[in-house]
Amino acid sequence: MPNLALERECDGIVCGIDEAGRGPLAGPVVAAAVILDPARLSRSLRAKIDDSKKLPRAAREDYAARLWSCAWIGIGAASVAEIDRINILQASLLAMRRALYALPAVPHWALVDGNVTPTLPCRARAIVGGDALSLSIAAASIIAKVTRDRLMRALARRYPGYGWETNVGYATEEHRLGLIALGPTPHHRRSFAPLQLSLLFDSNPKEFD
Repeated sequence: MPNLALERECDGIVCGIDEAGRGPLAGPVVAAAVILDPARLSRSLRAKIDDSKKLPRAAREDYAARLWSCAWIGIGAASVAEIDRINILQASLLAMRRALYALPAVPHWALVDGNVTPTLPCRARAIVGGDALSLSIAAASIIAKVTRDRLMRALARRYPGYGWETNVGYATEEHRLGLIALGPTPHHRRSFAPLQLSLLFDSNPKEFD
């Protein structure tokens, strides 16, 4: 389980940064920056926070709501247009940078999940598998995942037929079949290979308002 050992190696205020949505065919990439307040973080919540991918949806939603009362949180995103223009890695780093700047104060350190850090106004350390090691990064992974999933479920009501209610934009069979039947929406990442393939099936793909 993640803990605060990596945070304690840093001097000053430390935030954890993680993103959600690098792999989907649709929707933005969303990042969160989280500065935990150990004095307000309950033992029960501390023991439950983990990599968001390991948690069921109900647990993620519960923990995300509780984190807002014991942490400073910043959220950033990069749009589909930005993903297509600068690529998903650079868009993810952009979302992380925006998340940090959305915090009420600039931290002294940022612990970033992955093997590369964005350009930040503080010292930064990349942690491979950081959401399984750092409590701050794990908390950021929960906030980013919950935020993005809610956005995709809201978009599903406007763009039915792709299964975003459950797949939140990932390349499930239902999503792929929706692409073939309906064509891509403005929220699909045209630079991703499956989208380029879907365009071959329909030279005039349906667009949605």
